[in-house]
Amino acid sequence: MRGLSCIIIWLQGMSLSKPRASIKTQHASLDSASNKQFSNESITKISVLHHCLNSYMKVTMESKRRVCLVFLALILVGLSYSFLKGSDQQAQSISFVSDLKTTILGFFDETSWVTMEDINEEGIKPKHVILAPNLSSCHKSLSDAGRPVYCCPPKPESLEPIIDFKFPDISEPIKVRKPAHMVDADYIAKYNKAITIMISLPYDDPRNFMRQANMHCIYCTGAYNQQNSNSLLKIHRSWMFFPWHRMIIYFHERILGSLIGDENFALPFWNWDSPEGMFIPDMYLYGSMVDTQRDSSHLPPRVADLYYDYHERGLGTVDQISTNLAFMYNQMVSGAKKTELFMGCPYKAGKKGFCDGPGTIERAPHNALHSWVGSNLNPEREDMGAFYSAARDPIFYAHHANIDRLWNVWNELRGDKTTIEDPDWLDTTFYIHNEKSQLVRIKIRDVVDSSKLKYAYENVENVWLNARPKPSLPPQIARQVLKMRENQNPFLNGSRRLDTTIRVKLHRPKTHRSKIEKEQEEEIIVVYGIDISKDMYVKFDAYVNAVDETIIGPESREFAGTFVNMMRGVRILLNKEDLVMKSKTIFKVGITELLEDLEADDDETIWVTLVPRGGTGINTTVDGVRIEYLK
Repeated sequence: MRGLSCIIIWLQGMSLSKPRASIKTQHASLDSASNKQFSNESITKISVLHHCLNSYMKVTMESKRRVCLVFLALILVGLSYSFLKGSDQQAQSISFVSDLKTTILGFFDETSWVTMEDINEEGIKPKHVILAPNLSSCHKSLSDAGRPVYCCPPKPESLEPIIDFKFPDISEPIKVRKPAHMVDADYIAKYNKAITIMISLPYDDPRNFMRQANMHCIYCTGAYNQQNSNSLLKIHRSWMFFPWHRMIIYFHERILGSLIGDENFALPFWNWDSPEGMFIPDMYLYGSMVDTQRDSSHLPPRVADLYYDYHERGLGTVDQISTNLAFMYNQMVSGAKKTELFMGCPYKAGKKGFCDGPGTIERAPHNALHSWVGSNLNPEREDMGAFYSAARDPIFYAHHANIDRLWNVWNELRGDKTTIEDPDWLDTTFYIHNEKSQLVRIKIRDVVDSSKLKYAYENVENVWLNARPKPSLPPQIARQVLKMRENQNPFLNGSRRLDTTIRVKLHRPKTHRSKIEKEQEEEIIVVYGIDISKDMYVKFDAYVNAVDETIIGPESREFAGTFVNMMRGVRILLNKEDLVMKSKTIFKVGITELLEDLEADDDETIWVTLVPRGGTGINTTVDGVRIEYLK
């Protein structure tokens, strides 16, 4: 195995033997015309190579796979020698071989070979494998409801020259993002002009509006495989959610500014967590900001429902605002005391690195507002309500700008002590076009500190900080009522279908914890083994010590959190051997502060209630509920 790795490393070194800058310069000039200059001998070798690639994908025995890999290496040597015989084609040939080499290696699992980037100066393979998309693997995917969609760029991005991300020059002015409901007429006219120009660009220009929208489609519907793996790549429902969206709105903002020649241009943010901003902003009702694929019943003066579950709850303006604020407190404060609870689960490279556990804000209000804005007349509530079409609505960028702002707010609330130091997260890599149409290699570590990106948010009051919910009943009365409840284990015979409300009495391993112990470890409810048999929308709520959960919601302290599953459509594969990571998911929610407010902090047991919403639990089963402690 060591010798096989050395062969691949040697091939990489040979194909990159010219100076890297020279290769990048010449790379852009390689087109279909220059390809025709290759000799018949080279064409024959390419045909053999493709035949071997196809054969490789069908090989299952490890020994045969290694033989095929050696054979590919020998063919690549021949290609390199043949291409480099003509000095006038030398630079183009190097570029071609480099692309071909990348394509070949992209077919192999990361456990089968080592790249040059995998080896440090001491010749030691690092302990982590970088998660990144395989740019040569873009393929058809599915909409949320299973309809085929194709979001891929006109030509594979693997054929484009790539530059590494650089922070904006220190001399650049700081772009200040303002609340969308507070911008003036001049700003709206400027933004409309930028969108109009963006729409008019040809589709083969990566700055084109639909190309920008399709970036979200590609990464959210499983159109890319992972680099060096046959696992599909997704950016939702994990710790990649916040940084990936920060990247795309960062570049989108810079493209808009460059199109109108305004280096100060900044995106607005939809301040839906503030009472004054809990409406679709007026600026999105006119000109280029209009999207006809919205729910007309949710246009102003309708207050946004941050807890939306496809059903209208009929709350008045005051009650809806009050519920929204209490819900935001839960999602930003009491339910998100630890990094994983807010950011989502750690999603890493390869089939063993898969996870499905979104953070509080991604579950809702993120998912809820996508559905709330999208049209109720469309099968998947397009545009905003479906992953493949969401970014076609200009309000998508304002929605995610506010989510990006809340990431900063949450870090500030935690005293900036929540930075993830795992290199698997920091080195996760994506490729996005900038305002010069250059394809940029950017890592999560590049966007962790938004101040380095030369943008900021106008200060607004986070009213929800003062909206800590109160118990629906005095805790002493609730405790007496709950004592009379019959204690039956709903999971005694295994998993339980979530077609009706589930109540379970849980023993608490730790009671009478000190303040320091609570700060060190967050007590959490874990709903595990959540199995959704169909790719569909599912929502259920979790309550603690609720006497009557039918008459309360997020405005009550008994509400612990909400689980939301959006349809994802990640099922179409590039090759039949590729992997769709279908696994049971998990739901975690912090309850330390909640228990204090319910005066149950010293109780040995608590009641947890799971309430399916809108009949969506009929295709969902749960293995169980338990209490854990998260550091």
